[in-house]
Amino acid sequence: MMTAEIISIGDELLIGQVINTNAAWISEQLNLAGIKVHQISTISDKRDHILTALQEAEKRVDIILITGGLGPTKDDITKETLCEYFDTHLVFSEDVYKNIIELFGKRGLTLSSPNQKQAEIPKACTPIKNNHGSAAGMWFEKKKKIFISMPGVPFEMKPMVSEYIIPKIQKQYRAQAIVHKTVLTQGIGESWLAQKIETWEDNLPDNIKLAYLPQPGIVRLRLTAVGKNKKALEHQVDDKIKKLLTIIPDYFFGFDNDQLSEIVGELLRKKGQSVSTAESCTGGYIAHLITSIAGSSDYFRGSVVAYANEIKQQELDVKKKSLIDFGAVSETVVKQMAEGARKKFQTDFAIATSGIAGPGGGTGEKPVGTTWIAISTPEKTIAQHYLFGENRERNIRKTALTALKMLRKELLS
Repeated sequence: MMTAEIISIGDELLIGQVINTNAAWISEQLNLAGIKVHQISTISDKRDHILTALQEAEKRVDIILITGGLGPTKDDITKETLCEYFDTHLVFSEDVYKNIIELFGKRGLTLSSPNQKQAEIPKACTPIKNNHGSAAGMWFEKKKKIFISMPGVPFEMKPMVSEYIIPKIQKQYRAQAIVHKTVLTQGIGESWLAQKIETWEDNLPDNIKLAYLPQPGIVRLRLTAVGKNKKALEHQVDDKIKKLLTIIPDYFFGFDNDQLSEIVGELLRKKGQSVSTAESCTGGYIAHLITSIAGSSDYFRGSVVAYANEIKQQELDVKKKSLIDFGAVSETVVKQMAEGARKKFQTDFAIATSGIAGPGGGTGEKPVGTTWIAISTPEKTIAQHYLFGENRERNIRKTALTALKMLRKELLS
């Protein structure tokens, strides 16, 4: 398998002034093309730093992709440094100059002397046309290694990668096929999940690797298969996933970029049913997740953010005695909240949450992270108790995702 390294040049990246989205995007495109990204480096606009990074990358990988430092100003030194590295010099390129003139003409701009200087490129490179800017990309080859320098502006760099660089690499070198498939789980921690699927994981073939990718409330399982035939790999991965889902049916909810809120919404739409929410500890976050999906007005009616006990009573018909006897964070109260929301909004289903998100407010009996979630359906109201932890943001996120997963289960049953 061919390997690549991405070198991002720019002090603005190192001080956090600009987020390095280029490296993530390039990495994704290389992966899809069957090229393994071995390392991503971010370096300063300094000659010695650039030269060192190139020397080290050349020892590690087959392809080195560089972004940044190709602008028309004096602080952009990438071209001069590349000339030093490849023992060459700058020459004036008529093709690059013509492209710059055409670009400025279309925009009604006057060509400045710094922009004219951008037509100078290292003699040892093959220029890569920039259809969206004045800085040409550059393709070098040295000792069977490929070096590609591109502008750092994303809308200039991306077409170069998609339309020229990856097709040229694939034409020159036959890359192996890579297939990624991600299984999404909710309601089980990473270590517990690993224990549950240990035998299945141990029996994966050598060409399939498994990665655990946890985030608050969700654990993603990414399978990566490498081989010569993409269709054969897809069948192989699908077969392994079918076996996996028989082990974790209660935790699985989707694949790749699926969102729980979107999955739940589609189930409601297909059934012609509706949902509302009554939220205390989540403060409207569940309603936000649901309404972030286009077309959610087809099935979502509304929400009550009942943070105060008097709002729970006034808007959701929660009994004062229940609040006194059991407290707001209790099975009895959260059930009444769900039933009150379903009645108030005239929906088929309602979700209710009540908990202690933290960091304060916990007691010995009800520590921070204590959460009750209820789902009210046309036939019943169910509630479940959880203890999520001490981090407020994580607790809110976990509660919302768990509530949506509970609703999904009821919709499927």
